[in-house]
Amino acid sequence: MAAGPPSSVRAERVLRAACAAMAAAGALLLGFSAQTKTVLFIQKKAVPKDVQALWVLIVAAAAAAAYHVAQLARCFCMERLAITGGGGGCRRLGRAVACASFLLDKGCAYMVFATTVAALQACFVGLLGVDALQWSKLCNIYTRFCEQAAAGMVCSLLAAAGMAVLSAFSARDLFRRPCSPEYR
Repeated sequence: MAAGPPSSVRAERVLRAACAAMAAAGALLLGFSAQTKTVLFIQKKAVPKDVQALWVLIVAAAAAAAYHVAQLARCFCMERLAITGGGGGCRRLGRAVACASFLLDKGCAYMVFATTVAALQACFVGLLGVDALQWSKLCNIYTRFCEQAAAGMVCSLLAAAGMAVLSAFSARDLFRRPCSPEYR
């Protein structure tokens, strides 16, 4: 009977699945948040497209979720190849895949973190207002929208933190692979 994957591989899978779930939850919470209020017989609807940074975060979080689902599928396929004996191929290809995975994991973590922080900064204006510019506190009016946006940003921040840990897993995987003798 074949032994299961090492605990580090299982931990990476769980973390990838959690990152994909949190990024998808953040994108869905932000994407489907909307609230309509009537003020002086005029209906105004708050949607994420009103704040450009929220829209960018939705796209970035959705892309990150899709990337981590694809990486999770790659993890399962690589294990399947190793079990059936077809994975003993070229080491240089394995190192190239590990290098690409490391760079993409880092880029994904940075992208989600940067867009989440930008969205947080933009949403603080709606939360606190800016007296010098006479911008009112919009979260007093659109409470449900602001709460849903805050939950989406918390999910995105948790996903970004998990992605930072995943980039450490990718770095470990990359630097544990031996270099081919021709490059030494």
